[in-house]
Amino acid sequence: MIDHDRLYKELIQTFFKEFVELFFPEAAEAIDFAHVKFLSEELFTDLTGGKKGRVDLLVEAKLKGEDALILIHLEPQSYYEKDFAERMFLYASRLYEKYRRRIIPIAIFSHKRKKPEADSFTWEFSFLNVLQFKYFSLQLHHQDWRKFVQTNNPVAAALLSSMGYNERERIELYSGFIRIMLDLKLDPAKMELLSVFFETYMPLSSSEKNIAHSEFIKRNPKKERNLMEFMSSFAKEGFQKGLIEGRNEGKIEGKIEGKIEGEKEGLEKAAARMLEEGLAPELIMKVTGLSESDLEKLGKSH
Repeated sequence: MIDHDRLYKELIQTFFKEFVELFFPEAAEAIDFAHVKFLSEELFTDLTGGKKGRVDLLVEAKLKGEDALILIHLEPQSYYEKDFAERMFLYASRLYEKYRRRIIPIAIFSHKRKKPEADSFTWEFSFLNVLQFKYFSLQLHHQDWRKFVQTNNPVAAALLSSMGYNERERIELYSGFIRIMLDLKLDPAKMELLSVFFETYMPLSSSEKNIAHSEFIKRNPKKERNLMEFMSSFAKEGFQKGLIEGRNEGKIEGKIEGKIEGEKEGLEKAAARMLEEGLAPELIMKVTGLSESDLEKLGKSH
């Protein structure tokens, strides 16, 4: 089961400024990102029907030119909920009651419902408009991925996987993801976070990945080396683990022959993992030193 809350929380905490700049540029212009602090989760027990509710992500920040603090409440939502707008209002009111600060509420919808989600909660009569509570509503599936694929924003790279696309566009979209990742030049931990997020919401088959890699190199021949390094960086962990396992098995045998055999078995285990991940055979041969015929045997046995 996918832990949507954890994935979105980690992504937004790591790239908070980039997230706001990408989707809410007017708010980004006003926020002083030098003063940002992530607060602990808030748990409310007196919501409608006595249900418990937890604020997914709460940020303390300042606006430029102001000393007063504001709160930014982000709520990722992976499924349709009829009373979601009411819940957003209740969360905001509870937060205001506790902190007495202005709040910027943001709802992020990752489900594929075609009907637009609400961005307000109203309380009115024919003779009086008592309340109109507004919040930012970001429905990812309604976003055109082509609008974001030319950016060098790390959040755009990850969220391309949840935007609106059809099956014929999958390979082109993945190629766009690769281009952003290569241009970003982030540290390995952040690169892995973006890759895991992307492939969680848009898993690709081995053939799709190989086609995308080949087409990317044809269009960007000067970036072939960068692509190989990018792909090998994610294969490296599996490769080393397989090699260590094989060596350990060889040492247990206590013989040189056993050690050599163990190392080869480790290489084959690593290569098998890479094949399962959809890496190009040329890259696997380069990293492991195995031959084309070795890979063919592995492919038939898995």
